Amino acid sequence: MRSSDLWPSTWQATMATYDQDFYTWTMEQAQLLRERRLSELDIENIAEELEDMGKSQARALGSQLDRLIAHLLKWCYQPNQRQQSEHSWRASIRNARQEIEETLFENPGLKPLLPEFFRKAYSKGVNWAVIETNLPESTFPTECPWTLEQVLNPDFWPQ
Repeated sequence: MRSSDLWPSTWQATMATYDQDFYTWTMEQAQLLRERRLSELDIENIAEELEDMGKSQARALGSQLDRLIAHLLKWCYQPNQRQQSEHSWRASIRNARQEIEETLFENPGLKPLLPEFFRKAYSKGVNWAVIETNLPESTFPTECPWTLEQVLNPDFWPQ
């Protein structure tokens, strides 16, 4: 007997939908939840999707920190370029700070992870700044010259 012979036919149909049409699968699962038809739910895939949603929020937070640090580095280490790009750099820095604030407001469970994200974001921010400025990596400190609090502070503009 194959293991698939043990699966209920509704589960097999749901799995096919999950693999073949994710949108329809999500709508069906939502409807089953609303109707409290819990025994028909695709529990494993729902659990995986929920975890992925949480990871997506964490990645978004990390990405905004990367962008923020890269632009702060450009701001600090290219003062001559700042005059030409000040408005776009300032807008990008402000936007990243706002996105981080909103993400943390909507996902307070990410706050304890912020120091680790910040640590990782610095090296990514340096890589980003190197690519965009053509400055050698050695231009930038090996450790972030600012604290997390400074980086997130809307009034902080390094010199």
